[in-house]
Amino acid sequence: MEDNSGVFAGETVEEFRTYEDFLDSQIKPLDLFYLEDQELARQLVELGHKASSLEREEFETRKAAAEAFRLASRSQQKNLASTGKELKDNFLRALAEREEANRSGEMTSIIFIRDRNSHGQEISGYIDYSHRLKSEDFEPYFSGKKRLMPKPTDLSFYNWGTQVAKHNASSNYEVITENPSGLLFKCKNDRKILNVDPEATPGDSSIRTPVQCDLYVHVVIYDHVTRKPATSSCAPLSN
Repeated sequence: MEDNSGVFAGETVEEFRTYEDFLDSQIKPLDLFYLEDQELARQLVELGHKASSLEREEFETRKAAAEAFRLASRSQQKNLASTGKELKDNFLRALAEREEANRSGEMTSIIFIRDRNSHGQEISGYIDYSHRLKSEDFEPYFSGKKRLMPKPTDLSFYNWGTQVAKHNASSNYEVITENPSGLLFKCKNDRKILNVDPEATPGDSSIRTPVQCDLYVHVVIYDHVTRKPATSSCAPLSN
């Protein structure tokens, strides 16, 4: 009987529901004609694959690995609110580029937005993107049904009409207000300071990116890149 173990590659495992289905795929009509017993034909195929270290156990292992990869890929696509969306504005594209890194914890971005609210009042604020991703559904933002706006519960909020100012710590940042040149944000993960003063450098492992867009009067994104706790260090994001 011809040895067709070469067809058993990792990428073909999902084609077979069971190991028996795989064995059956190796049996030729002529084999059944001479053997007249499908189970015997399976045993001969299996013996041939044992000689090549392609046993039932390895099939099951590869099958499980392929299924795990499939589920992980589906889960990742499902968790990204920007997946499959037609993003026509620079701001939404910038958010989509950073979404996965902010969800995974590799990056914690702060978004500065200045615009007018539904009452025509000018407002501005600093938003912890990673924190907001975990606390609300971003699908309406990426689909264009809603506009992302600063809230009184964000890192910083200011209503220029009512003079209302709010500052709040988030899961990623502490807010430092006692600074002569303006607000500072302290990353809770690596304790490094992010400076949002446009005349200053944003700080170690941080980069400032102004975003020209049609949705808002003024947008700036500050990306702070953090590595896993085991490395205890940071690296700047390439722009």
